[in-house]
Amino acid sequence: MINEITMPSPVGQLLLQSDGTALTGLIWSRAHRAGNPTDPVLRAATRWLADYFARRFRPVDFTVSASGTDHQRRVWAALAEIPVGATVTYGDIAAEVGSAPRAVGTACGANPVAIVIPCHRVVGTGGSLGGYSGAGGLDTKRALLDLEHAPAAARAPLFEVVNRP
Repeated sequence: MINEITMPSPVGQLLLQSDGTALTGLIWSRAHRAGNPTDPVLRAATRWLADYFARRFRPVDFTVSASGTDHQRRVWAALAEIPVGATVTYGDIAAEVGSAPRAVGTACGANPVAIVIPCHRVVGTGGSLGGYSGAGGLDTKRALLDLEHAPAAARAPLFEVVNRP
């Protein structure tokens, strides 16, 4: 059973999904869902996101499970290592996972747990923003990157992705 809850954020209303043991989805949603406030994963994820948007960057204290292909999961695991406030290029990630930059971009676009798995930290060669599949597109990507450049931003990876087939 999938538990869901929505929460407001500076980049739009977010729908969080949990299987009861891990956060499995974070997407933009217009529909409000009261959800299951007793789900410990959803409670932890909403607290973490509230802190994130308040520029209180801290490690994730809940399990994240991202279902996808082997290639996607390798890309997402690499994204999880990008420190808050830093950016890397699609080519950097491609070299790390033995892929091509375009394939990395496609995996970023399929990221089921946006923001938590920080695909917004991946940019094009020369610093161009590239793309962003979250609601608001590049405006949202820019807003997330601007948020992370707060003076108190931590510079350590936030979590490790749990890869489930």
